[in-house]
Amino acid sequence: MDPAPPLASENARTLLERAFSDALDQVDDNDEATARVLDGAYEQFCRTGIRRSTMDDVAKRAGVSRITVYRRFANKDTLVEHVVRREFRRYFDQFLRDIRQAKTLAERLELGFASSLRTIRGNPLIGGLMEVEPDVVVPSMISDGGRTMATVSRFLAGRLRIEQRTGHVAAEVDVDLVAEMMVRMSTSFLLTPSELIDLDDEQQLRDIARRFLLPMLEPPA
Repeated sequence: MDPAPPLASENARTLLERAFSDALDQVDDNDEATARVLDGAYEQFCRTGIRRSTMDDVAKRAGVSRITVYRRFANKDTLVEHVVRREFRRYFDQFLRDIRQAKTLAERLELGFASSLRTIRGNPLIGGLMEVEPDVVVPSMISDGGRTMATVSRFLAGRLRIEQRTGHVAAEVDVDLVAEMMVRMSTSFLLTPSELIDLDDEQQLRDIARRFLLPMLEPPA
């Protein structure tokens, strides 16, 4: 039986940073067999969970031999890291696609906030694990010395700097601080759903972003 992966340790603290870099660089270095194993592992983890899945299960789900799986991923920890990393990379990619249609800063902020919550919560693996195996994913978000939030904050701060360079955000705004505040707010919704705000109501999420997040981008008094 393969041991449960310690996602709350070093693996979890590096995979999100690497997913972030991959998304920005548009890295896609998977060969066909590797992609097949990752697809099979993703489906297996979604159906059974990470803890109860073995490398043999993944091989059967992917339709490949056990040797093929181990040739590409030395152990279950490594395989889990790559699968979760790929899902976070899809999250970053989806965020960029969703805000591309917006014409104003307010629209980009609204769409980005709604996209972040929708994409994570709707992801069968990440969102599902937060529901059924929170001890696998949640510690990596809140007990890793802030590395996970720092990575997402850096991603958002980079987007806000682009807004600054184009004159949509005042130069006096501390975009690093604003990005962290926005990410912390989003994370709180993911970890502790609200009784007042329907996270499945995109229009309500956009209203929240306009009312409470947009003012953060105004110049300090």
